[in-house]
Formats: sequence, structure tokens, C-alpha cells
Amino acid sequence: MASKKIFIVDDEPHIIELIKYNLENSGYEIQTFNCAEDMLSIISVQTPDMIILDIMLPGIDGLATAQKLRANPQTASIPIIMLTAASEEIDRILGLEIGADDYITKPFSVRELIARIKVIFRRIEPSSKTNSDVIKVKDLIIDIAKHQISRNAQIFKLTLKEFDLIKELAQNRGRVLSRDILLDRVWGYDYCGETRTVDVHIRHIRKILDDENENYIETIRGVGYKFKE
Repeated sequence: MASKKIFIVDDEPHIIELIKYNLENSGYEIQTFNCAEDMLSIISVQTPDMIILDIMLPGIDGLATAQKLRANPQTASIPIIMLTAASEEIDRILGLEIGADDYITKPFSVRELIARIKVIFRRIEPSSKTNSDVIKVKDLIIDIAKHQISRNAQIFKLTLKEFDLIKELAQNRGRVLSRDILLDRVWGYDYCGETRTVDVHIRHIRKILDDENENYIETIRGVGYKFKE
């Protein structure tokens, strides 16, 4: 199997070298960029399997870059891990709303970054399961094998975390899942962030599915969320 290609976009040379060295030693193919413009100029001809994207960049910042990537059908499904300073909480929330799959705060553990990368890649590996992995709820079709959600032939564009969140809720439809349970099951590692991360993802999912009236995902106040039967 060919090694996964990862783009790293950061204007701090020591950060780039740290990540590049460790990821190459872990078997990944790495290409680095000091600014988003350089990365965006070649991504149409060299499509990576993942992008590690700093928020604070010269020129086009990380948030605007993520927005551009998600708006382009050719790059909309590329996993994005955002790098952010610990003090930039609002930027982390905005990054998740735009569609980043994960974020990690500086200074960070390289081992943790590699663990998060592996979790994301495991989730997008082709499934060997059959079409029995299809969940139908009302007019919504959740195809786990294809990693796809559709309604009346319309296919919705979702990030990995958004898909996994819907899948977890749908597989437990009718049951209330707390935010802590969803963090543990969907994020898949020792997540130390806030439970509002779940709320941000749910809010974005509702916008995509036009579910502001909670026809699919119901909020159980003070507890968590439930996928309706």
C-alpha cells in the first residue's frame, strides 16, 4: 500500500521540521508549505490524503484556507487537522464550524499528533462490510460502507467527525447519548477538550441536513443528544 501523503502548512520552520521528521519516520510522505497560497496553488494537481494547517499564517490564514478547501468539491473531503495556540479558543470553535476534522494546540506532543492522524486514517479506510451497513431513518440513508449520507438522491458533504457523530447516534437511535460518551466514542482518544465541541459539530450537521427543527437529532437538555427513531 502506498504511503499516505500529508501536507503541512506552517510559517514556523522549527514546527515544520519537527512534524516532518517525525511523520516521515512514521512512514508518511510529507510536503511542506510556509503559506497557504503556495499549498492552494498546487493542490489541484497534487491532492494529499490529509492537511495539517496552522491557523495563524501570513496572507490567507488557516480558517480562510479551510473554508476554501471545504467549498471546493475536489478538496472538500480531505481531512484537516488545525494547529492553534492554546489561547485561541474562538479560532478552534470557528475551525470546527468551518469543517476541520480535528485540532491540536501548541505546544503539542508529536506522539499525540501521530495518534490523531492514525485515528482519522482508520476511519476513512474502505470498509469490507456489505450493504447491510445501511441505516435508514425516515428519508435519511446512512451508508456506513460508502461513508455517505443521502436524502432523496441528494448526497451531503460531511467531515469525518460529522459522519462518525451521525453514525454513532443513528446506530443508537432512540437512546440518549451524553456529550462525554460521544466525545469518547467519536474522537477515539483521550480527548481533553470541552464538550462544546460536540455541540459545534451537531449545530453544523443540522445546518447541512436542514434539521433546525430536530427532525433527526433531538437535543435532550442537560444530558446530550438522541437520534429519533
